[in-house]
Amino acid sequence: MNLSSSDVSAWTRFAGFPASHPFHRSEHASRSGWRLRFIGSSLPIGVALVAFLQLELRWLLLAPVVGHGFAWIGHFVFGKNRPTTVRYPMYSLMGDWVMYRDMLRGKIRF
Repeated sequence: MNLSSSDVSAWTRFAGFPASHPFHRSEHASRSGWRLRFIGSSLPIGVALVAFLQLELRWLLLAPVVGHGFAWIGHFVFGKNRPTTVRYPMYSLMGDWVMYRDMLRGKIRF
């Protein structure tokens, strides 16, 4: 199925996350976007570690801002598409962590 970022309503056609993931992954074609995605997924982990080590849980409020900031720059500047995070937060979040795992395993070269 060839879907473009302008066809965001396509997400509603999928029967669950496994069916939606190929579309989500296709929205990340830019190498620079992948690099920003990796940074944007790694930084919230670091923020969470700092929050727990310093027992300052309010730092956790910063984690989504840091993560989405890098990811959205990748979408708007390099991918030339719109992130689906706002409209489909669960599929998007799940897809981000599947892609992060794949980047760590070397299945996605960035």
